[in-house]
Amino acid sequence: MFTQLISRMVCCFSIFIVAALTPAVSLAQTTSQAGTATIHGTVALEPSGVTARNAVITIAELKRSVLTDQRGGFVFNDIPFGKYQIIAHLDRVPDVVKTVEVTSSAQPVNFILTLAPVSEQVNITATGSAEAVNSSYQSVTSVGALELAQRNPASIGEALEYQLGVAKRSFGPGSGRPVIRGFDGDRVLVLQNGLRVGGIASQSGDEVEPIDVLSLDRVEIVKGPATLLYGSNAIGGVVNGISTNDVYQEGLSGYLTTFGSTNNWQAGGGAGFKYGFKNFLIFGSGGAQKANDYHTPLGTVLNSYARSGNFSGGVGWFPRKGWLSFSYAYDRRRYGIPVVADQIDLEYLRMRRHSYEFKGGFRELDGLLESGDFAISYNDYLNREFEFESDENVTELDSIATNKNLNYRANFNHRRHGIVSGTFGFSGFTRDYESVGTEAPAPHTRQRSFAVYGLERVDFESIGFQFGGRVEQNGYSPEGNFRKRNFLGFSGSAGMRLALWNGGSFVANYQHSFRAPALEELYNNGPHPGLLVFDIGNPDLKAEQGDGIDFSLRHTSARLRLESSIYYYNFSNFVFTSFTGATDPGSHLPIVDYLQSSSRYVGAEASLEARVVKSVWLNAKADYVRADLIELDRPLPRIPPLRSTLGVDWRLKAFSVRPELVLARLQGRVFDNESPTAGYAVVNLNASYTIVNSRTAHIITLSGYNLTDKLYRNHLSFIKNIAPEIGRNLRLNYTLRF
Repeated sequence: MFTQLISRMVCCFSIFIVAALTPAVSLAQTTSQAGTATIHGTVALEPSGVTARNAVITIAELKRSVLTDQRGGFVFNDIPFGKYQIIAHLDRVPDVVKTVEVTSSAQPVNFILTLAPVSEQVNITATGSAEAVNSSYQSVTSVGALELAQRNPASIGEALEYQLGVAKRSFGPGSGRPVIRGFDGDRVLVLQNGLRVGGIASQSGDEVEPIDVLSLDRVEIVKGPATLLYGSNAIGGVVNGISTNDVYQEGLSGYLTTFGSTNNWQAGGGAGFKYGFKNFLIFGSGGAQKANDYHTPLGTVLNSYARSGNFSGGVGWFPRKGWLSFSYAYDRRRYGIPVVADQIDLEYLRMRRHSYEFKGGFRELDGLLESGDFAISYNDYLNREFEFESDENVTELDSIATNKNLNYRANFNHRRHGIVSGTFGFSGFTRDYESVGTEAPAPHTRQRSFAVYGLERVDFESIGFQFGGRVEQNGYSPEGNFRKRNFLGFSGSAGMRLALWNGGSFVANYQHSFRAPALEELYNNGPHPGLLVFDIGNPDLKAEQGDGIDFSLRHTSARLRLESSIYYYNFSNFVFTSFTGATDPGSHLPIVDYLQSSSRYVGAEASLEARVVKSVWLNAKADYVRADLIELDRPLPRIPPLRSTLGVDWRLKAFSVRPELVLARLQGRVFDNESPTAGYAVVNLNASYTIVNSRTAHIITLSGYNLTDKLYRNHLSFIKNIAPEIGRNLRLNYTLRF
């Protein structure tokens, strides 16, 4: 049956690709007679103006890349006449994008990269290929390494909090996880380099995503259904941590970051390097950090400490038209679960992850397939939960959870035919999950998933279209007297991007999404302290089906950058937890069932960056989402309130000062057993100084968070009533790039 299913999917997918390519054949024959040109230029770094070696210059539409030489120069030969987006990227430095119309035999294009937070943004997560965020059909945010290091890197959720449309779910600082447009848990997929990281934070609030934030070149956030390339549990969005070890760089380069904070005496750092010789690249990174219990205006939050350490390394081979690499990563963490001040029994978690990854790709081929890449990874994740009973002075092991998964994917880019370009491929994973102990609600379960997908673009001069589809199968095989389940579903999208004026565009999207129920929703039956409930799964759940529309208005120019979106999503068979009114006598946790109903998400978000004078930028952003269970006429739980941020960025040569005011409104729309949260206003201040010379860049940053020591609570925290957010905190950060 499974073989027949795969054969049918591949057959349907082949017909889809042929149908997409056929209309463009005659147009491709016409454009092939056009002339060609050479594009050349240099890349320099501000504020010193020194040239940048090993910068990656990419022509997005042609998927061609070159490296700058020792003098910062680059050359592309035989480029057909036309309009292109050219991207300049240097590790751990904000990207720069230029739109160039090639109409002559030689076209000069020069770039200046600036170590500053106000910059163009580039992403690869939305389509699998590099493109400017302003050209993306979906709403995307890209957060660079410098901004990540200046935020709290204890967890990926802490580091991304207050990005546009992104909030933080937490069970304390050590377990923060991103929430996108109100979507949480199994509806938000967290990846590293496009692959699953192997953790179980999607199914339990006290778990952590095992990602070293300091080692990342950037994090890309795709908002809204991103199921086409990544899977059904990306129904709410994708968070993808990017490490650039798949591009060859000659010689030695690397980074060093270290930091310290006053509130909880957090301290740590990370370092990494690349060394390229001939066609080989050796790379590695590592880091560690610690944070003690943090302080609030009400006092210390006990057992809120966190510890972590990690390292990774690998080697790559880069012939002229392809590449192969292998890497290994190890991550370990220990963190406490905050408790009330008079509690004497303390719980803490210890996790570790081994990850093995094999990746490769090919480029600049002459046939139908122009380029492609593949990746295989294996993750071995272990988490142990302990409880210290102070009256007996004994530490007991409460539960052990293991999660082993094998992930694979392959993407293929067919050659651009006139106005048509696109990507197709397949992906899948196998998962072996087991939990034992007093807090182990789910049975030993194996999960298998496989999908084929395609994403096509048709670009005219002032209007473009994108459409695609994904067929995915998910199967669960639990041990014991549990029902096996298998789900097969389709996801699809269609989008339009219309140029309105120079630098301005309007984007409209429709998405149909599919999500198979998660393991815990099907099979849990026991105490689940990570969600503060005793949950009872429902093995008869149906797959979620969703339809959504998203409208965006964008503008990008030298003085103004605008990104605004409104969206509406409607879901049938939406899975939610329903409180029964009973309490489990053993764990004293409220009992919930997993039920299904229709739901609706409606929201808006906008960000604005405006240069008022040469050295001063104003920036503002705001987001709001309202989510309801339609049939019950009830709000969904843990939905972020209306939020906004107002700031100024003043730059004078190498010096930058950025005051910021963060505002959140009262959230009074709450679900059962959920308390409302008061609004708040928090004042932050960030100041940095940059030193750049021919080989190195030094960035020294002093940041102040919650400078007025405001008492406030995160509505998405499971323990907000006993653990307010951190009080006044000063943070010193030093970053070296060489």
